[in-house]
Amino acid sequence: MFYSTAAVRPFRSAMSLLALSVLLAGCANSHGLSTSASSMDAKNLKSAQMLKDVRVTPAAWPRSDWWTQLGDPQLSGLIDEALKDSPDLQVASARAHQAFAAAYAADASRMPTVDTDASVTRSRLARSQDPLGQGNAYSTLRSAEVTFNYDFDLWGGQRANWEAALGQARAAEVDQQTARLTVAANVARSYSDLGHAYITQDIAEQDLARTRQLLDLSKRRLDAGIDSQYQYQQNESLEASAEQTLLSARQAVRTAQISMAVLLGKGPDRGGELARPQVLQPAAVALPSSLPAELLGRRPDLVAARWRVEAASHSIDASKTRFYPNLNLSASAGVQSLLGDALLGNPSRFFNVGPTISLPIFDGGRLRADLDARDADYDLAVAQYNQSLVKALGDVSTYIDQLRALDGQIVAQQRAVDIAQRSYGNQVQSFGSGVGNHLDVLSIQQQLLQQQRLLADLRANQIDLSIQLMQALGGGYQAPNAASVAQANAPRTP
Repeated sequence: MFYSTAAVRPFRSAMSLLALSVLLAGCANSHGLSTSASSMDAKNLKSAQMLKDVRVTPAAWPRSDWWTQLGDPQLSGLIDEALKDSPDLQVASARAHQAFAAAYAADASRMPTVDTDASVTRSRLARSQDPLGQGNAYSTLRSAEVTFNYDFDLWGGQRANWEAALGQARAAEVDQQTARLTVAANVARSYSDLGHAYITQDIAEQDLARTRQLLDLSKRRLDAGIDSQYQYQQNESLEASAEQTLLSARQAVRTAQISMAVLLGKGPDRGGELARPQVLQPAAVALPSSLPAELLGRRPDLVAARWRVEAASHSIDASKTRFYPNLNLSASAGVQSLLGDALLGNPSRFFNVGPTISLPIFDGGRLRADLDARDADYDLAVAQYNQSLVKALGDVSTYIDQLRALDGQIVAQQRAVDIAQRSYGNQVQSFGSGVGNHLDVLSIQQQLLQQQRLLADLRANQIDLSIQLMQALGGGYQAPNAASVAQANAPRTP
């Protein structure tokens, strides 16, 4: 195959210009700029000693519908309702939509553009514009044109921009799972709070009943001349205090109902429609096997953080390519004529081709500042990932340790309530027979009330910690593409 000298000469000129541009690229360079952060390895976060006595089982990972294990069908329906109508999820969905639209735009910018334009312009010339000097000339310009433009991605910068945008979009998509988990956990915790408010109301009602029984016995003793008026008035004061406590407990129930309605995305009346919660069953205290390593793919916030690290890495790659020369090709072709019948003729045809090479030589440090900012973004993303990882493992350890301690506390507190209940019954019986001491009865009554409240608080705390443990373990989420984001854990090479 033979090439003419005329065809080879422009090609050689273009290559020479490109080579010269590469040599001049040293005028604006990225020398000395690099990242400093590296992602933590979950295996290096030691927790074996702290959790050595905790039972380990693969079944400890939550299911996607973990709330059904709490044992109340109404709660399952409420969580489904919240996941459907929650404004928080609508916000997360809109943000994911925005992020994917940005990724689509970044991908579209990599493609060549082809535009077409056609026009007809009718003009009347002034005498001074008419070369013939007639002053009453009309002209009609007809034109049609097709333009082509393409930026060559010589160094992969456009692709890196697209991959960075895609990483951010995937992070936003996983953020939706985080939002779903947060909504479900908040509904379950609020539902537990509502159940605890009802139990506190029950305790207040029982205390009021005991106080009124004691007041009746005190009235009999007063009439029999055993007690004084002062002792009777003490019991009247206790009755008023018990009534006030009951009113406060009922108000707490209404407040908890309103909180539930807000989480469901409904008006306050929705909370009043709820039936009284059943006694929820806390999850068994157990740890999943391979906790630190598998937690990376089980917690949506960690998966999203890893995607953001990868996106920041691609942004650095894109920023570096701006230091290098770039090649753009633009071309246009069309027809243009003042005579309609000559529009498609050979004299009316035109075309032009314009390859352009651009090279940053001196920009006052703008490119270096941009790259330095991208390095800082990467370091921040890695730091936030490390922070999330440490917090995630700390949350799991904290909830496990607290739940393990609560088991023994609840058993001991239940024994204290039983003892106080028997002591109160004995004292009331003696007091009613005219033998017991008035102060002893009041003292043991207050002890019983206090022990019942402590037991209710411990059980409510146990349920709340169980829910938070399910959330800390990822709530049944499992990254479908964990392998593709595992590279985000590796330190970036400067």
